[in-house]
Amino acid sequence: MKKLISMALVAAAVVLTPVQVQAQDEAGFADYVEQIKRQALADGYSQATLDKAFAEAKFYQRSVSADKNQPEFKLTLDTYLPRAVPEWKAKQALEKYNEHKQLLEQVGKEYGVQPRFIVALWGIETNFGSYTGGFDVVSALTTMAYEGRREEFFKKQLWQALTIIEEGHIDVEQMQGSWAGAMGQTQFMPSSFMAYAVDYDGDGRKDIWNSMGDVFASAANYLKNAGWRDDVTWGRQVQIPADFDVSIAELKNKKTLAEWQALGVRRLDGSDLPQRSDIKAAVVMPDDEEGRVYLAYANYDALMRWNRSHYFVAAVGYLSDRIRFPR
Repeated sequence: MKKLISMALVAAAVVLTPVQVQAQDEAGFADYVEQIKRQALADGYSQATLDKAFAEAKFYQRSVSADKNQPEFKLTLDTYLPRAVPEWKAKQALEKYNEHKQLLEQVGKEYGVQPRFIVALWGIETNFGSYTGGFDVVSALTTMAYEGRREEFFKKQLWQALTIIEEGHIDVEQMQGSWAGAMGQTQFMPSSFMAYAVDYDGDGRKDIWNSMGDVFASAANYLKNAGWRDDVTWGRQVQIPADFDVSIAELKNKKTLAEWQALGVRRLDGSDLPQRSDIKAAVVMPDDEEGRVYLAYANYDALMRWNRSHYFVAAVGYLSDRIRFPR
């Protein structure tokens, strides 16, 4: 018995406190940064870029904790939408739309994206640019790669971030974003930045942090490449009959509006669906048949490319509708 007690005391003695664990992580992180720098140098990045990018590199325990412990809430759209789009945000969205109307209409025409959706995305992602995240992007991405669960993904994002710095699009100290490395007023990951960011103001930099032209055009360019249509809306809330087969309610199951009409789908007020033969749509139920039901058009799919969350898409769509039909 004494031997067992002694072993238990020894085991307890080697349990690390949270502070000790973080110190251990930070020590390993410093070695990891040096390894990353050597690899990046071998891959062709300049020493000057690496010196700038990692000059203030830090280990973000908050990033690791946020990734491992993302909160799960039991919500429905009826409880989520008022949180995502409170009245003050709907009012501010219309104000921002009117403030930037000329630029938005110009961008919208060039990219084939209705301006209200650009503003709605801007509002949902970063509250119209007022909160873009306070994390150093290089440090956040390096931390997430070091954490190891998705090292390959975050190293790819880190390499893209280094390219952004090397091409001179943003100064390192201004390259701020979320704990996971999503950047600027559009919250692009570095790979999305490289694929879709636009130098709309022509200053030689794709600046989704500070240039409103670059912010709006980059968002529009993303949607355009995701298959956006400027002749239809995102979707509409509908009602379904009591005997509706809920198994066919999925985003990949497209039917014409006439086919959905024949299956008993109607507008929310009970009237017939639009009579357009050039539109196919899906019926989606973000919660279940007792919750909100939407007829999802092609632009719903495009928004799902941006963020694969039906709640996110519903919030963007709802805010865009509030801009189109202000109360």
